[in-house]
Amino acid sequence: MRTPLRIVFFGTPQFAATSLQALIQAGYDVVAVVTAPDKPGGRGLKVLTSEVKKVALQHQIDLLQPTNLKSPEFYEQLKSYSPDLQVVIAFRMMPEHIWGLPPLGSVNLHASLLPAYRGAAPINHAIINGETETGLTTFFIEKEIDTGQILLQSSVDIDPEDDAGTLHDKLMLAGSQLITQTVHDIQLDNIRPKPQVYRDNLPKAPKIFPQDCVINWNTSSEQARNFIRGLSPFPGAKTSFQGKQYKIYKAQCPSYPHPDITVGHWEVFQKKLLIGCLNGAIEVLEIQQEGKKRLAAKDFLAGFKPLSGQDSQDATP
Repeated sequence: MRTPLRIVFFGTPQFAATSLQALIQAGYDVVAVVTAPDKPGGRGLKVLTSEVKKVALQHQIDLLQPTNLKSPEFYEQLKSYSPDLQVVIAFRMMPEHIWGLPPLGSVNLHASLLPAYRGAAPINHAIINGETETGLTTFFIEKEIDTGQILLQSSVDIDPEDDAGTLHDKLMLAGSQLITQTVHDIQLDNIRPKPQVYRDNLPKAPKIFPQDCVINWNTSSEQARNFIRGLSPFPGAKTSFQGKQYKIYKAQCPSYPHPDITVGHWEVFQKKLLIGCLNGAIEVLEIQQEGKKRLAAKDFLAGFKPLSGQDSQDATP
Protein backbone atom coordinates (compact mmCIF):
# COMPACT_ATOMS: atom_id res chain seq x y z
CA MET A 1 0.00 0.00 0.00
CA ARG A 2 1.24 3.44 -0.92
CA THR A 3 1.28 6.37 1.49
CA PRO A 4 -1.73 8.73 1.19
CA LEU A 5 -1.84 10.18 -2.30
CA ARG A 6 -1.60 13.89 -3.01
CA ILE A 7 -4.19 14.43 -5.75
CA VAL A 8 -4.74 17.37 -8.08
CA PHE A 9 -8.18 17.33 -9.71
CA PHE A 10 -8.92 18.82 -13.16
CA GLY A 11 -12.50 19.41 -14.32
CA THR A 12 -15.21 21.95 -15.04
CA PRO A 13 -18.88 20.81 -15.41
CA GLN A 14 -21.27 19.00 -13.07
CA PHE A 15 -20.18 15.64 -14.51
CA ALA A 16 -16.73 16.30 -13.03
CA ALA A 17 -17.94 18.02 -9.86
CA THR A 18 -19.86 14.91 -8.78
CA SER A 19 -16.65 12.85 -8.92
CA LEU A 20 -14.69 15.53 -7.08
CA GLN A 21 -17.30 15.49 -4.31
CA ALA A 22 -17.09 11.68 -4.14
CA LEU A 23 -13.29 11.73 -3.79
CA ILE A 24 -13.47 14.31 -1.01
CA GLN A 25 -16.17 12.37 0.84
CA ALA A 26 -14.07 9.21 0.53
CA GLY A 27 -11.29 11.00 2.40
CA TYR A 28 -8.75 11.43 -0.37
CA ASP A 29 -6.27 14.29 -0.10
CA VAL A 30 -7.22 16.62 -2.97
CA VAL A 31 -4.54 19.28 -2.56
CA ALA A 32 -5.62 21.49 -5.46
CA VAL A 33 -8.34 21.83 -8.10
CA VAL A 34 -7.83 23.11 -11.64
CA THR A 35 -10.88 24.42 -13.50
CA ALA A 36 -11.85 26.81 -16.26
CA PRO A 37 -11.67 30.60 -15.70
CA ASP A 38 -14.90 32.34 -14.76
CA LYS A 39 -16.78 33.75 -17.74
CA PRO A 40 -19.85 35.91 -18.38
CA GLY A 41 -23.03 34.12 -19.42
CA GLY A 42 -26.78 33.95 -19.10
CA ARG A 43 -29.07 36.94 -18.77
CA GLY A 44 -27.20 40.11 -18.01
CA LEU A 45 -23.91 38.33 -18.71
CA LYS A 46 -23.34 37.62 -15.04
CA VAL A 47 -20.01 36.05 -14.15
CA LEU A 48 -20.46 32.28 -14.05
CA THR A 49 -18.28 29.92 -12.04
CA SER A 50 -17.85 26.24 -12.86
CA GLU A 51 -19.54 23.52 -10.82
CA VAL A 52 -16.10 22.15 -9.96
CA LYS A 53 -15.06 25.54 -8.59
CA LYS A 54 -18.13 25.59 -6.35
CA VAL A 55 -17.15 22.26 -4.79
CA ALA A 56 -13.55 23.40 -4.31
CA LEU A 57 -14.65 26.60 -2.57
CA GLN A 58 -17.10 24.69 -0.39
CA HIS A 59 -14.28 22.47 0.87
CA GLN A 60 -11.66 25.25 0.94
CA ILE A 61 -9.36 23.52 -1.53
CA ASP A 62 -6.73 25.56 -3.36
CA LEU A 63 -8.07 26.60 -6.74
CA LEU A 64 -6.22 27.21 -10.01
CA GLN A 65 -7.93 28.76 -13.04
CA PRO A 66 -5.26 29.07 -15.75
CA THR A 67 -6.04 30.76 -19.04
CA ASN A 68 -3.03 29.08 -20.65
CA LEU A 69 -2.15 25.50 -19.73
CA LYS A 70 1.20 25.84 -21.51
CA SER A 71 2.42 28.78 -19.46
CA PRO A 72 5.57 28.20 -17.35
CA GLU A 73 3.88 29.98 -14.44
CA PHE A 74 1.04 27.44 -14.36
CA TYR A 75 3.47 24.52 -14.56
CA GLU A 76 5.51 25.82 -11.63
CA GLN A 77 2.38 26.48 -9.62
CA LEU A 78 1.13 22.95 -10.28
CA LYS A 79 4.51 21.46 -9.51
CA SER A 80 4.56 23.20 -6.12
CA TYR A 81 1.73 20.91 -4.96
CA SER A 82 3.90 17.81 -5.55
CA PRO A 83 0.98 15.72 -6.85
CA ASP A 84 1.34 11.95 -6.79
CA LEU A 85 -1.68 11.54 -9.07
CA GLN A 86 -3.90 13.76 -11.19
CA VAL A 87 -7.57 13.03 -11.88
CA VAL A 88 -8.94 14.61 -15.07
CA ILE A 89 -12.66 14.62 -15.91
CA ALA A 90 -14.42 16.67 -18.60
CA PHE A 91 -11.49 19.04 -19.01
CA ARG A 92 -9.82 20.47 -22.08
CA MET A 93 -6.79 18.98 -23.82
CA MET A 94 -3.66 19.17 -21.71
CA PRO A 95 -0.03 19.48 -22.82
CA GLU A 96 2.15 16.45 -22.14
CA HIS A 97 4.31 18.14 -19.50
CA ILE A 98 1.14 18.77 -17.46
CA TRP A 99 -0.45 15.32 -17.60
CA GLY A 100 2.96 13.72 -17.31
CA LEU A 101 3.92 15.61 -14.16
CA PRO A 102 2.82 13.21 -11.34
CA PRO A 103 4.90 10.05 -10.79
CA LEU A 104 1.74 7.89 -10.84
CA GLY A 105 0.35 9.60 -13.94
CA SER A 106 -2.96 11.27 -14.76
CA VAL A 107 -6.22 9.31 -14.72
CA ASN A 108 -9.12 10.23 -17.01
CA LEU A 109 -12.78 9.16 -16.77
CA HIS A 110 -14.47 8.66 -20.15
CA ALA A 111 -18.21 8.08 -20.67
CA SER A 112 -17.97 4.98 -22.85
CA LEU A 113 -16.55 1.48 -22.85
CA LEU A 114 -13.28 2.30 -24.58
CA PRO A 115 -12.02 1.83 -27.19
CA ALA A 116 -15.57 2.29 -28.51
CA TYR A 117 -16.82 5.87 -28.75
CA ARG A 118 -13.54 7.72 -28.46
CA GLY A 119 -14.11 11.43 -28.77
CA ALA A 120 -15.89 14.43 -27.29
CA ALA A 121 -19.53 13.29 -27.43
CA PRO A 122 -19.79 9.61 -26.43
CA ILE A 123 -23.15 9.96 -24.66
CA ASN A 124 -24.86 11.59 -27.65
CA HIS A 125 -23.46 9.20 -30.24
CA ALA A 126 -24.30 6.06 -28.25
CA ILE A 127 -27.99 7.02 -28.21
CA ILE A 128 -28.00 8.26 -31.82
CA ASN A 129 -26.64 4.87 -32.87
CA GLY A 130 -29.39 3.04 -30.99
CA GLU A 131 -27.13 1.37 -28.43
CA THR A 132 -28.79 -0.37 -25.50
CA GLU A 133 -25.64 -0.39 -23.37
CA THR A 134 -22.72 1.94 -22.78
CA GLY A 135 -20.48 2.50 -19.79
CA LEU A 136 -17.47 4.19 -18.28
CA THR A 137 -13.73 3.74 -18.48
CA THR A 138 -10.88 5.03 -16.35
CA PHE A 139 -7.50 5.09 -18.07
CA PHE A 140 -4.08 6.69 -17.89
CA ILE A 141 -3.76 9.71 -20.17
CA GLU A 142 -1.34 9.30 -23.04
CA LYS A 143 -0.40 11.48 -26.01
CA GLU A 144 -3.20 10.37 -28.35
CA ILE A 145 -6.66 11.24 -27.04
CA ASP A 146 -8.64 8.44 -25.33
CA THR A 147 -5.99 5.81 -26.13
CA GLY A 148 -4.34 5.22 -22.75
CA GLN A 149 -4.18 1.96 -20.86
CA ILE A 150 -7.48 0.94 -19.29
CA LEU A 151 -7.72 0.74 -15.51
CA LEU A 152 -11.38 -0.07 -14.71
CA GLN A 153 -14.66 -0.22 -16.62
CA SER A 154 -18.34 -0.48 -15.71
CA SER A 155 -21.41 -0.98 -17.90
CA VAL A 156 -24.57 1.14 -17.83
CA ASP A 157 -27.85 0.23 -19.57
CA ILE A 158 -29.44 2.68 -22.00
CA ASP A 159 -33.19 2.45 -21.45
CA PRO A 160 -35.57 3.01 -24.40
CA GLU A 161 -36.78 6.29 -22.89
CA ASP A 162 -33.33 7.63 -22.04
CA ASP A 163 -32.14 10.76 -23.78
CA ALA A 164 -28.70 12.36 -23.60
CA GLY A 165 -29.69 14.22 -20.44
CA THR A 166 -30.93 11.24 -18.43
CA LEU A 167 -28.05 9.05 -19.59
CA HIS A 168 -25.58 11.80 -18.67
CA ASP A 169 -26.94 11.79 -15.12
CA LYS A 170 -26.77 7.98 -14.80
CA LEU A 171 -23.18 7.97 -16.06
CA MET A 172 -22.27 10.90 -13.83
CA LEU A 173 -23.27 8.99 -10.68
CA ALA A 174 -21.76 5.70 -11.82
CA GLY A 175 -18.60 7.55 -12.87
CA SER A 176 -18.10 9.04 -9.41
CA GLN A 177 -18.12 5.50 -8.01
CA LEU A 178 -15.73 4.21 -10.67
CA ILE A 179 -13.19 7.03 -10.24
CA THR A 180 -13.23 6.54 -6.45
CA GLN A 181 -12.65 2.81 -6.89
CA THR A 182 -9.85 3.51 -9.37
CA VAL A 183 -8.03 5.84 -6.97
CA HIS A 184 -8.57 3.31 -4.18
CA ASP A 185 -6.94 0.56 -6.26
CA ILE A 186 -4.04 2.82 -7.26
CA GLN A 187 -3.56 3.68 -3.59
CA LEU A 188 -3.34 -0.04 -2.77
CA ASP A 189 -1.13 -0.73 -5.79
CA ASN A 190 -3.83 -3.17 -6.79
CA ILE A 191 -4.49 -2.21 -10.39
CA ARG A 192 -3.13 -3.69 -13.60
CA PRO A 193 -3.45 -1.40 -16.62
CA LYS A 194 -4.25 -3.12 -19.90
CA PRO A 195 -3.80 -1.75 -23.42
CA GLN A 196 -6.82 -0.88 -25.54
CA VAL A 197 -7.51 -3.29 -28.40
CA TYR A 198 -8.73 -1.05 -31.20
CA ARG A 199 -10.54 -2.14 -34.38
CA ASP A 200 -11.30 0.00 -37.42
CA ASN A 201 -15.06 -0.67 -37.26
CA LEU A 202 -15.53 0.62 -33.70
CA PRO A 203 -17.98 3.54 -33.39
CA LYS A 204 -16.49 6.99 -32.77
CA ALA A 205 -17.84 10.02 -30.90
CA PRO A 206 -16.63 13.21 -32.58
CA LYS A 207 -17.64 16.64 -31.35
CA ILE A 208 -21.13 17.67 -32.48
CA PHE A 209 -21.38 20.96 -34.38
CA PRO A 210 -24.58 22.92 -35.21
CA GLN A 211 -24.65 21.57 -38.77
CA ASP A 212 -24.67 18.03 -37.37
CA CYS A 213 -27.97 18.58 -35.55
CA VAL A 214 -30.32 18.72 -38.56
CA ILE A 215 -32.75 15.80 -38.67
CA ASN A 216 -32.68 13.72 -41.85
CA TRP A 217 -36.25 12.52 -42.31
CA ASN A 218 -35.17 10.23 -45.13
CA THR A 219 -34.36 7.54 -42.54
CA SER A 220 -36.44 5.08 -40.52
CA SER A 221 -38.70 6.43 -37.79
CA GLU A 222 -36.58 4.63 -35.18
CA GLN A 223 -33.40 6.26 -36.51
CA ALA A 224 -35.06 9.68 -36.44
CA ARG A 225 -36.27 9.11 -32.88
CA ASN A 226 -32.80 8.00 -31.72
CA PHE A 227 -31.27 11.08 -33.33
CA ILE A 228 -33.75 13.32 -31.49
CA ARG A 229 -33.21 11.74 -28.07
CA GLY A 230 -29.45 11.61 -28.62
CA LEU A 231 -29.40 15.41 -28.92
CA SER A 232 -31.92 16.14 -26.15
CA PRO A 233 -31.84 18.35 -24.17
CA PHE A 234 -28.66 19.78 -25.65
CA PRO A 235 -27.85 20.84 -28.32
CA GLY A 236 -31.26 19.83 -29.69
CA ALA A 237 -32.25 18.18 -32.97
CA LYS A 238 -33.24 20.78 -35.56
CA THR A 239 -35.70 20.87 -38.42
CA SER A 240 -37.58 23.48 -40.46
CA PHE A 241 -41.16 23.89 -41.57
CA GLN A 242 -42.74 26.67 -43.65
CA GLY A 243 -39.63 28.81 -43.28
CA LYS A 244 -39.48 28.53 -39.49
CA GLN A 245 -36.86 26.72 -37.41
CA TYR A 246 -37.72 24.19 -34.72
CA LYS A 247 -36.01 21.91 -32.23
CA ILE A 248 -37.62 18.59 -31.38
CA TYR A 249 -36.74 17.24 -27.94
CA LYS A 250 -38.94 14.19 -27.59
CA ALA A 251 -40.71 11.88 -30.04
CA GLN A 252 -42.05 8.36 -30.30
CA CYS A 253 -42.74 5.85 -33.05
CA PRO A 254 -46.56 5.57 -33.19
CA SER A 255 -47.91 2.16 -32.25
CA TYR A 256 -51.41 3.14 -33.37
CA PRO A 257 -52.72 3.12 -36.97
CA HIS A 258 -51.88 6.35 -38.76
CA PRO A 259 -51.97 7.62 -42.33
CA ASP A 260 -49.09 7.28 -44.76
CA ILE A 261 -47.17 10.54 -44.72
CA THR A 262 -44.69 11.70 -47.33
CA VAL A 263 -41.12 11.86 -46.05
CA GLY A 264 -40.56 15.19 -44.30
CA HIS A 265 -44.22 16.30 -44.34
CA TRP A 266 -45.95 17.46 -41.15
CA GLU A 267 -49.50 16.28 -40.49
CA VAL A 268 -51.90 16.78 -37.60
CA PHE A 269 -53.75 13.51 -37.01
CA GLN A 270 -56.19 13.01 -34.13
CA LYS A 271 -54.67 16.00 -32.32
CA LYS A 272 -51.16 14.56 -32.71
CA LEU A 273 -48.27 16.02 -34.69
CA LEU A 274 -46.77 13.45 -37.06
CA ILE A 275 -43.79 13.86 -39.39
CA GLY A 276 -43.17 11.45 -42.23
CA CYS A 277 -40.10 9.21 -42.27
CA LEU A 278 -38.85 6.62 -44.72
CA ASN A 279 -40.89 3.78 -43.22
CA GLY A 280 -43.75 5.56 -41.51
CA ALA A 281 -43.73 8.54 -39.16
CA ILE A 282 -42.76 9.80 -35.75
CA GLU A 283 -45.08 11.50 -33.30
CA VAL A 284 -43.60 14.70 -31.90
CA LEU A 285 -44.05 14.97 -28.12
CA GLU A 286 -41.98 18.07 -27.24
CA ILE A 287 -41.03 20.87 -29.61
CA GLN A 288 -39.70 24.42 -29.56
CA GLN A 289 -40.06 27.04 -32.26
CA GLU A 290 -37.02 29.28 -32.56
CA GLY A 291 -37.32 32.23 -30.17
CA LYS A 292 -40.17 30.62 -28.20
CA LYS A 293 -40.61 28.28 -25.25
CA ARG A 294 -40.27 24.52 -25.33
CA LEU A 295 -43.77 23.02 -25.37
CA ALA A 296 -45.57 19.73 -25.17
CA ALA A 297 -46.92 18.90 -28.63
CA LYS A 298 -50.56 19.34 -27.54
CA ASP A 299 -49.81 22.89 -26.36
CA PHE A 300 -47.85 23.65 -29.51
CA LEU A 301 -50.74 22.45 -31.69
CA ALA A 302 -53.16 24.77 -29.90
CA GLY A 303 -51.49 27.70 -31.66
CA PHE A 304 -50.30 25.89 -34.80
CA LYS A 305 -51.71 27.17 -38.09
CA PRO A 306 -50.11 25.45 -41.07
CA LEU A 307 -50.34 27.17 -44.44
CA SER A 308 -52.57 25.63 -47.04
CA GLY A 309 -51.18 23.87 -50.09
CA GLN A 310 -47.64 22.56 -50.35
CA ASP A 311 -46.33 22.89 -46.81
CA SER A 312 -43.70 20.24 -46.34
CA GLN A 313 -40.04 20.78 -45.69
CA ASP A 314 -37.27 19.10 -47.61
CA ALA A 315 -36.82 15.48 -46.63
CA THR A 316 -33.08 15.80 -46.29
CA PRO A 317 -31.04 18.38 -44.35
